[in-house]
Amino acid sequence: MTKTALIFAGQGSQEPNMGRELAEKSTEIMNLWKEAEKISGIELRNIYWDANAEEQAKTQNLQPALTVVTLGLWLYGSSKLKPCCTAGHSLGEYSALVACGALNSQQVLQLVSLRGKLMTEADPSGKGAMAAIVKLPQAEVENLVEQAKTQSGKFIHIANYNTPMQYVVSGEKEAVEAIGELAKAAKGRSIPLAVSGAFHSPLMQEASNELNKAIDKLSFNNAKIPLWSNVLAQALTDHDQIKSALKMQMTGPVRWIDIIQNQWQSGVTQWLEFAPKAVLSKMTSQILDAKNLENTSYTSCSVGSSESLDAYLKTNQ
Repeated sequence: MTKTALIFAGQGSQEPNMGRELAEKSTEIMNLWKEAEKISGIELRNIYWDANAEEQAKTQNLQPALTVVTLGLWLYGSSKLKPCCTAGHSLGEYSALVACGALNSQQVLQLVSLRGKLMTEADPSGKGAMAAIVKLPQAEVENLVEQAKTQSGKFIHIANYNTPMQYVVSGEKEAVEAIGELAKAAKGRSIPLAVSGAFHSPLMQEASNELNKAIDKLSFNNAKIPLWSNVLAQALTDHDQIKSALKMQMTGPVRWIDIIQNQWQSGVTQWLEFAPKAVLSKMTSQILDAKNLENTSYTSCSVGSSESLDAYLKTNQ
């Protein structure tokens, strides 16, 4: 029997009109949008369904909206899905918490609404920055991080281990600018990210402390299926361990390469991504293809609408 992992995308997978088709088809999912609007105090449907590009890009709007979209896709197919485990990339980990049964959708919408607000306000002076470093292997990126620290005298580290040739660095702006020049000289490429701070780094500690107060107030359940933690790249089912790992997420790295490789080693051969735009399914393929797997097949696909999810379910029953 095929072992399937459900994976939930984070920021970067959004699109205009995301989630609209599914919400207009399902009262349950439309109610999820309404609940998110009530909790966040933001008119999310007006922003994402009326093509307000400037508002759509704002972290405090995007985090609850994208969570509703990925949760809605999961809810639409959940009664027919038989996953062995789940994971989510950064923000996506919050949707995975619902899929594994550790939290309910209302609890998660409360957390992501607060998370988006805190991350937006965490760096009012604009001293933090992030950039994607591509076309260079991990060892070389790690070396460039150390060089950038030395050159700038500022903090920087790898925040996202996305694929064997794609990493995201996060830190103080001077160090991020320095690694951009170093990457170019090493025949790599640095792509600045449009974010409001140095996410997944110790520079988010104050925001993390505030979010963790809210996390501590919630009652977590043991997971019904293992949740692969962003920061640990380990499968967790114990409610205390899940809570502890989640509290490290805003200041710690996303170890996506290790998560996919470890899931593979545990027997997973199929990955199903919930996202408006395919991101993780492509990254998963790049991670597994880099291992030069022999005599073994895997599938990695993404669903972003009722039509694509229905097609998946039709061929995977």
